[in-house]
Amino acid sequence: MALAEKKTYTVDDILALPEDVRAELIDGQIYYMAPPTPFHQMLSNLIASEFTVYIRKKNGSCKVYPAPFAVFLNKNNTTYVQPDISIVCDINKISKRGCEGAPDLVIEVVSPSSHNMDYFIKLFKYRTAGVREYWIVDPSKGRVTVYDFEKSATKEYTFSDIVKVGIFDDFEINFSELN
Repeated sequence: MALAEKKTYTVDDILALPEDVRAELIDGQIYYMAPPTPFHQMLSNLIASEFTVYIRKKNGSCKVYPAPFAVFLNKNNTTYVQPDISIVCDINKISKRGCEGAPDLVIEVVSPSSHNMDYFIKLFKYRTAGVREYWIVDPSKGRVTVYDFEKSATKEYTFSDIVKVGIFDDFEINFSELN
């Protein structure tokens, strides 16, 4: 029995989708995204705000980009993601399309439909693309998992903990104050 040939999609296919369709492209495969819940959006916004305030106070050059924001991880035209929060410190990576290459820090807030994507597929893609630090914020578990790829370290926190930001020497987020 012959197997059906799997189609490989490109960024052009994603960009041709209707504007109200949320999808990501990883290794040529399209993954459709469910709309985020109000709690997901609130939590994502609060975290992004913490980073924005810190960077402004420090007169830093990094920029905070909340979703929807296009990240083109590879130059091969088969991977396009929209992390919940992207922190980009190399402004040369920013184009009219979005981020061309790996952000310095990526944060994904897990929803029931994105669990496997955030914990497995994106973890691998972000690490191999050169993201320095990746956070998985999981509201259903009340947990924040921080992957510091530069130090090959992983730390687990609860929503009651203070989370140290690895890409900045003197910044941490008190998750107990975000609820």
